[in-house]
Amino acid sequence: MNISIKTPDEIKKMRAAGRAAAKVLNFAGSLVRPGISTLEINDECEKLTQSLGCVSAPLNYRGFPKSICTSINSVICHGIPRADEILKMGDIINIDITVIKDGFHGDTSRTFCVGEVDRQTKLLVERTEKAMMRGISAIRVGGHFFEIGRAIEKYISKFHYGIVRDYTGHGIGRTFHEDPPIFHFDNREKMPKIAAGMTFTVEPMINASPRVETILDKSDGWTVRTIDGARSAQFEHTILVTDRGAEILTIDR
Repeated sequence: MNISIKTPDEIKKMRAAGRAAAKVLNFAGSLVRPGISTLEINDECEKLTQSLGCVSAPLNYRGFPKSICTSINSVICHGIPRADEILKMGDIINIDITVIKDGFHGDTSRTFCVGEVDRQTKLLVERTEKAMMRGISAIRVGGHFFEIGRAIEKYISKFHYGIVRDYTGHGIGRTFHEDPPIFHFDNREKMPKIAAGMTFTVEPMINASPRVETILDKSDGWTVRTIDGARSAQFEHTILVTDRGAEILTIDR
């Protein structure tokens, strides 16, 4: 496993990329409302990304056709924006933004509620964000990567939700996906210890039912759904490990 340790100059660039990604995600969230199409959100995000001097990393990545991922309700991840996909009151949508700035990636996502949602859906979204933050809080120099997933699983297990296992967080930097994989459950796979200068994402995908199986839409080769149609929520930040713990890079500040 080849986990890169970022230099001070690379860290500076990672911070800039993270801030830019956060700006685009905040803007995307401001567009979320009943009646808007996911393609409209995609196109407006692409315009902002370009105005910030960035490139949308998903566009043409391994053939992905759009600039952002828009995953609604039972779609876990990698939803493709479409003109005929219209948001409705009561939906939830995860918007996943990754930008490249000066050769470095910033990756972040958030699940937004479309207008008023039912109580159980609201709790799923709130608890998923808290689960991400529990995982981030477990990051420390000299710690183990499994402690991230253990903190997430310990929090989520009491709600009888399912933690998606087929998709993980990942190292990030000059390339979109680097070592190490970041598991969002207690996985004791042997890995190096956490060290200062590492950058990676924490991005748990939490299903409203305890089932964790996923199904890939073969018609587009990207869209991943819950196998039982249960709703799924996700939150994601790009993290820098420092001697003080975890620094969240994908914040607009």
